[in-house]
Amino acid sequence: MDLLDKLNWRYAAKAMTGEKVSEEKMARILEAARLAPTSSGLQPFEIIVVKNQAIKEAIRPVAWNQSMITDCSHLLVFAAWDTYTEERINKMFDLTNEIRGFKNEGWEAYRQKLLSFYPQQDAEENFNHAAKQAYIAFSAAIIAAAYEEVDSTPIEGFEPEAVDKILGLREKGLRSTVLLPIGYRDTEKDWLVNLVKVRKSTEDLVTVIE
Repeated sequence: MDLLDKLNWRYAAKAMTGEKVSEEKMARILEAARLAPTSSGLQPFEIIVVKNQAIKEAIRPVAWNQSMITDCSHLLVFAAWDTYTEERINKMFDLTNEIRGFKNEGWEAYRQKLLSFYPQQDAEENFNHAAKQAYIAFSAAIIAAAYEEVDSTPIEGFEPEAVDKILGLREKGLRSTVLLPIGYRDTEKDWLVNLVKVRKSTEDLVTVIE
């Protein structure tokens, strides 16, 4: 299958078998998320990979009791920075300089521009911006999973504060934004598995301005 075939194959699995996804496939899915673009290249989030069954069991009740939470192979928790700080911004700019092996005057001027803007902004507004960046990586992970012929289920239906407490995220300056169980569909228990995918037509979705 080519990529579009695999995107047509994928859907949000409502039941999973518990079968384990290979670490090789998981590594490629996570690498796709790592390579996703983000605003100013700051990557203002972390991905928590939950393999521990007891922690999955603790999360399930605060995630609308959805079975995929406990029946998945790996539960990915995309956790955004709670705000932008000088330390966090400088760390990413310094990393860029280290990897590229030189300093660029324009890049350093851009660093100062961000430092003069984000740390002074409201923390909640900064978190909302960071969460949007996490969603970009989240989408990349979904596409990569489909490419690997692995199922995934985007989940926004959960209690973020409860998940944060279970995983100790607030102490790390992080807040959970979205969950992504990774695993394999249970074709016998999933009511959605045989239903036709429904999307808007290209004509309804896309406007071309010549």
